[in-house]
Amino acid sequence: MSHRYTLFFRTLLIALALAVAPLVAANYVLNSYAVTQAQAEMTAIAERYVLRAEKAIGDAVSTLQTLHQDGFVTCAPADRAAFHTGVISAPFVQMIGVVNASGVLMCNVPELPATGDAVLPVLKADAPLVGIGMRDRAFEGTRVALVSWRIGNGNRLLAEISPVAISIDPGPDYLRAHRLVELQLGDGVVWLRSGEAAQRSGNGESEELVAEVQSTKYPMIAVVTAPTSAADNLVRDLKVVAAIACLGFAVLFVAVGVWFSWRPESEAEDEFVQAIRKGEFVPYYQPVMDIETGRLRGCEVLMRWARPDGSVISPGAFMTFAETSGHIFEMTRQIMRKTREEVGDLYYQNPEFKLSINLFAGHFEDRQIIEDIQQIYGGSQIAFQQIVMEVTERQPLSDMETARKIIAEMQAIGVRVALDDVGTGHGGFAYLQKLGIDIIKIDKMFIDSLGTDDNSTTIVDTMVELADNLGMGIIAEGVETMEQIERLRELGVSAAQGYIFAPPLPAKLFIDLAQALSGGRGEGEGESDVIADDARVA
Repeated sequence: MSHRYTLFFRTLLIALALAVAPLVAANYVLNSYAVTQAQAEMTAIAERYVLRAEKAIGDAVSTLQTLHQDGFVTCAPADRAAFHTGVISAPFVQMIGVVNASGVLMCNVPELPATGDAVLPVLKADAPLVGIGMRDRAFEGTRVALVSWRIGNGNRLLAEISPVAISIDPGPDYLRAHRLVELQLGDGVVWLRSGEAAQRSGNGESEELVAEVQSTKYPMIAVVTAPTSAADNLVRDLKVVAAIACLGFAVLFVAVGVWFSWRPESEAEDEFVQAIRKGEFVPYYQPVMDIETGRLRGCEVLMRWARPDGSVISPGAFMTFAETSGHIFEMTRQIMRKTREEVGDLYYQNPEFKLSINLFAGHFEDRQIIEDIQQIYGGSQIAFQQIVMEVTERQPLSDMETARKIIAEMQAIGVRVALDDVGTGHGGFAYLQKLGIDIIKIDKMFIDSLGTDDNSTTIVDTMVELADNLGMGIIAEGVETMEQIERLRELGVSAAQGYIFAPPLPAKLFIDLAQALSGGRGEGEGESDVIADDARVA
């Protein structure tokens, strides 16, 4: 062993002597790559801020234009009611009101104490139809934006945009601690200032990277800056790898040997890993029905393990291991791809159908799920507006702020988000407020005791009322009897899923069911009979 060690040490010294020139070249190439990549990332960050700001302003302008066209331009009770509806329907508008020619609020919804101070400049004769400005107050570096709409009598409609509208993911970790983002209006007024610029003096760093993106719709620009040293964080590990590689093929062979010796031999034979590689985890589709009309609304996608021996295993037998081991991320991507392939034609022909996919808490810790959705469904036959991502309340979210931003980014591209297992887990109704949920799903636990337990009926009634007040959809899960359907109708629930309609079905049976329901077999009891027959076949 001593002789081998000496030979190995000499080889390392020789390799180190020969590696100086390649190492310098490698560092140059990596530095150039890092700067190019960082510049592209910063441009992407600026584009996301501009797109989000354009959407927020566009929603506000559209809301005010509609109010003006419908004649809701005063402080009358009917007009205030219309303002309230506008606030609820526009996701990023938090207040609507009327401002006089002096810029003072005459009324607003929701109502705030009147201060008599001007919130807009005095109206000029040549003022444009739409105005954009800022209030003095700010939230975490983001000022409250104001959009005004001139209504011709000296007054203006006013919409206040929530700072949450442009509270989005700040980019990759290597830039996050160093970059500075500014979103400015055309007159230099700062809407957003996020992040802290790294110290430019005393550290030998005189250069910085700058990315600017100009809005094509509004007088607005996003500027992202970061020191060039931040880009070095991207390739720091690669430089270490390059240095090690330059020590010679002998060191490389040793490293590969150490890696293979460390790698568990059982991994290649692990049944679960092999099942993922072979694509044995498949989607089953449980129909979601409109219990008022008998029409199919879409489905929830549920994962099953289709074993080579023909057996089908439910997720309760493997899901915990999949989540704790981290395999769930690739499994979810496989399920999403298979839904695109299996039911893409069906959903293209039925644009009103919704496709619900279950996620777990880990999916809401970074933007990877956003990239997965865009890569898999972007340009496919299944539109973003047909997708619903479900987050369960049974598992706590480790970072509520990050989860809220990811959900907001999903909603910005048209994907809706549902809260599953409501009332059974950690979040409680606080999740509805903090996460901006679109749909509530009532857990089977409450449905089972409907009509026999007054507490369950009261809870369901409360959920329905809350969903109605917040403008959310609501779906009942685990429906198994006609009595439950009738009770749900009485409580105002119009969508449900459960074994009374059909169990989770493989793709072919679900497609056959969807086509049968859309083939004119009738409504009401007739359609219920068709669903029950298909459920027995499955």
